[in-house]
Amino acid sequence: MSDGNFNRSMLPSNSYQSGVRAGRSQMRIKAIQLVDELLKEELVNIDEGERAQFLQLFRQRLG
Repeated sequence: MSDGNFNRSMLPSNSYQSGVRAGRSQMRIKAIQLVDELLKEELVNIDEGERAQFLQLFRQRLG
């Protein structure tokens, strides 16, 4: 009869947390790409330096 103590190494690995992190990373990359495309399409009159500054600011605020 079990006393409530068990060896955690006997349990199957839980990949849920790593899957969540991977999904967040993919969504972050996708968001940065979409903002870059939006800046290229909608704000065609800004130069490359300003666009890079906007992207850097977006990355910082995204976390």
